[in-house]
Amino acid sequence: MDIDTFPVLETARLVLRKVIKDDASSIFKYLSNEEVMKYYGLEPFKSINDALDEISWYQSIHNDRTGIRWGITLKEQGVVIGSCGFHNIVSKHFRSEIGFELSQELWGKGIAAEAVEAIINYGFQHMNFHRIEALIEPQNRSSQKLVEKFGFIKEGLLRDYEFTQGKFDDLYMYSLLKRDFDKNHKC
Repeated sequence: MDIDTFPVLETARLVLRKVIKDDASSIFKYLSNEEVMKYYGLEPFKSINDALDEISWYQSIHNDRTGIRWGITLKEQGVVIGSCGFHNIVSKHFRSEIGFELSQELWGKGIAAEAVEAIINYGFQHMNFHRIEALIEPQNRSSQKLVEKFGFIKEGLLRDYEFTQGKFDDLYMYSLLKRDFDKNHKC
């Protein structure tokens, strides 16, 4: 992964781009929403500094080559309405975890699916991934349906896998292999 150039991805309706400090207010807007943060593993953001910390994390995982996070924008607007990307990249094993979230007022419009499909394609074609994983809380049916749409397979339940917000959470482990994605999505 070349950290000097940040890839910009375009779909029919979206531009996925690097998140910058100027995006902090739009990130704060949707990450302060309890429903958006329900399965995020963090408390809803309380200040613009929380959003700036999130942006710093995006930059640090990119610099460390352990992840990449794109801001999701509608082509005609350019305002960040969500984010998606990869984290916990393990290059020697050709795998990564995927993550995504979207502003609540845009749920149900296919935007998250459009963004996720674009980054899955990018991950397999340009980042040399063989396996992409998704760790999803059992109650988060909408995210489960989204990844299942692209052929992710539920491999099992990771019991008390994460400690967030003062409690242990179970997570389903989903995976998508490049060969399965290629078979179902001729790129």
